[in-house]
Amino acid sequence: MASSIETMLSQVNNSTGEMGIIPAACQRTRLRKRWVESGFVNSAASEDIHTLWDELADFDASQFDAASRHLMTVLADRANVWNITWAGAVRLTKGERAESDDVMRRWRVAAAQSLLPYVPPPHRIYDQPEDDPSMDIPLRDLGRFRNYTFRHELPPEWFESSFFQRHYGDHGIADATFVAFPLNEDCESHFGFWARQPLTEDAIALVTYALRGIKWFHRCLMLSHGLMLASSPLTPTEHMVLQLLLTEVSEKSIARQMGLADSTTHHHVIAIYRKFGVRSRTALLSLWLNRKSRDNTKD
Repeated sequence: MASSIETMLSQVNNSTGEMGIIPAACQRTRLRKRWVESGFVNSAASEDIHTLWDELADFDASQFDAASRHLMTVLADRANVWNITWAGAVRLTKGERAESDDVMRRWRVAAAQSLLPYVPPPHRIYDQPEDDPSMDIPLRDLGRFRNYTFRHELPPEWFESSFFQRHYGDHGIADATFVAFPLNEDCESHFGFWARQPLTEDAIALVTYALRGIKWFHRCLMLSHGLMLASSPLTPTEHMVLQLLLTEVSEKSIARQMGLADSTTHHHVIAIYRKFGVRSRTALLSLWLNRKSRDNTKD
């Protein structure tokens, strides 16, 4: 079924430019029809995913950490995986590292989250890339929505290699599947699903379907970490300040909630504005409103 999933993704990539924002009723119906009639997800599973999409749309812009955790929790249960990770991948465009050829073709993980703690974090592999067959898989079909799975892409002997044992086997991981969503030519959102056992085709199809129809969510997740539009990734403190800036609370309230001095908080706010290239809170908020109204997402 691996090749069938690849065929479906090829069809989706070639014919669904409208899937860039939360699918409106007609778009959602079209997406569901294509996947259900092709046998990739059943009707009940697709309804579960649509419910998840609606739940994600109900989170405020300031709640993207909670929204991301909700998404991961639901999909971990539905796909029977041990852990889920997210990585915001960016292509280096300047500096010494960008000029040198490397295994990852200048792509690096700029921000990451995980449902459960993972030691070592999987994105650390890409900070110091090694010459291994698995390193090339994320780079195939760059710029296209795609899914790739260890046991589909790699030979049986790879699972006996020292690389696999060191990075995965020693941590109880038997298989993993990934879903990559490109936001632009230099920025992609990657979700990884880590399993203690070989993943089923149904599980792979389910998580792929779940992440296909929510480009708005991938975009906001990247923005919340200072990726895509910011000049550089946000620091952990700036990320926390940003979540509060997207609410109605004042800077003084933000300072109190975070246990910071007013002047320190203002310094972080100015740094956030500078990174996003805006001059006001209103302009910052407008970056999160570059998507269709949530009122159009209800069936």
